[in-house]
Amino acid sequence: MVAKQKDYLVIHIIVHIKKIMKTFLFHLFIISSLFSCTSASQTTQGQEKKPNIIFIFSDDQRFNSLSMTGDSVTETPNIDLLAKEGVFFNNAYMTSPICGPSRANIFTGQWERKNKIGFTSISKNVISEKTYQNSWLAQLKQAGYSTAFIGKHHTKIGDKKNTPLNNNTDFAYYGNGHLGFYPAKKHQQFANLKNKTQVEGLLEATKAYLAQGDDYKYFYENADVSIKNQLKKRDPNKPFSAWINLNLPHASSIGGMGSRESDPEYYKTGYDDVKHKIELPQGYPQKISLPEDVYATKDLMKYYITSKRGKLLNKKLKMIRAVYAIDVMVGNLRAFLKEIGEDKNTIIVFTSDNGLFLGEHGLGGKTILYDESVHVPMIVYSPFFRDKTKGKVVDELVVGQDIPATILEMCGVAVPSTYQGASMLPLIEKNNAKWREEIFLENLFTDQGYPRQEGVRSKQYKYIRSFSKKNDRNKYVPNQSKQTNETPIYEELFDIIKDPKEQNNLVGNKDYLDVLNEYRERCKTLVSELN
Repeated sequence: MVAKQKDYLVIHIIVHIKKIMKTFLFHLFIISSLFSCTSASQTTQGQEKKPNIIFIFSDDQRFNSLSMTGDSVTETPNIDLLAKEGVFFNNAYMTSPICGPSRANIFTGQWERKNKIGFTSISKNVISEKTYQNSWLAQLKQAGYSTAFIGKHHTKIGDKKNTPLNNNTDFAYYGNGHLGFYPAKKHQQFANLKNKTQVEGLLEATKAYLAQGDDYKYFYENADVSIKNQLKKRDPNKPFSAWINLNLPHASSIGGMGSRESDPEYYKTGYDDVKHKIELPQGYPQKISLPEDVYATKDLMKYYITSKRGKLLNKKLKMIRAVYAIDVMVGNLRAFLKEIGEDKNTIIVFTSDNGLFLGEHGLGGKTILYDESVHVPMIVYSPFFRDKTKGKVVDELVVGQDIPATILEMCGVAVPSTYQGASMLPLIEKNNAKWREEIFLENLFTDQGYPRQEGVRSKQYKYIRSFSKKNDRNKYVPNQSKQTNETPIYEELFDIIKDPKEQNNLVGNKDYLDVLNEYRERCKTLVSELN
């Protein structure tokens, strides 16, 4: 009996030890797993704390406006350096190439036909508070970031007063609509700036937000009473996120350039010595490439007209000066980040809201789905990139809607399921990441002579279908082609590799009939999938 009790006691002790060991190993596994996840995250980003984010968003800046992308006149050493130290996206596109919708697409991470936030009041162009809370800016705020929204705002949020944006952003310093070259002339809230020119003034505001001393005390003391309660310095104990929205080189904001004695010299005389080298499109003036029932120049905003050579050359000169000023701003901003000790923890994203026609296809303005309008420069820079990543050029097809998911993933914040865009981090970190084969393009803005259009672009082909401008005028009908299977009144197909300037429409060429039918069907499929 005693022996049995001893045996039972031994067995009991062994079982107890096994339970303890099992519990210990389980907790060890959990700790190990957490450590592995943390290590993987740190390896991916190369940092131990949340990174800061600065997103610089220019306006109407074409893909080829940089030295590195082929501009023979403009000097952009700072932006070029940002690309050399970061990653440049060679095939980046804005799928709704016009101010408000392109911004709404980045707020929502969606295509316009999904978010239905258009350019005019006809489309009820307001981002709901619920939708705004899913925006990358609001998501970072919820994740403990100090946030700033600076510069141009072209989409209402919540209501006419942008209440959710003002209440949920630490530093909300912006103007609705176009800012003008001297922002304080149109928007009283910019009157507290010492720098009266737009680019320099918005950099000053950014510094006022980021700085911790009293150098910018005047900025807060002199702030307009209507915005004082929405201007707070960043909390140094939190990571920060600043979205800087420029309204240049947009033609609406270059009119007064260089007219004041206090303007920087490059706005007055910059590139005067080489303005004879400014190029116009080959064969200028070109005939308008679209039928009159699709497009009419007579309805276009006057500052976009490109038919007068002298005015076009002067506009291009001023836009070159504006791009140069943006480049100077990028350099000064990076220097300031170093000065305040935040350069080694700050990711910078740079792109434009759309491109612009400057006489190509006989056109001015934007929204038409040729590459001059939809193709933009895009850079993602991170101080945590490994040497083998720095200077990488990505040729995959990316869109503005990919930016929100990219920023959130780089910050270790979950990407909302409502986003249609995808994080570009796999393209940055890997060489053979699986990615989309084509992108869907659209213009749903039917005012100012523009047609409603839908298109599909791959690396080789682009298909565009246009609908009746007359039937669509003063309407916003994002669902019409899906609901009615509407027949376009005009179609275009281009072989981008053979015809990069999109001059030779292949619709009607029997050798491309199979390609045309393939892209017609793909366009219909994407219209349905993205709604």
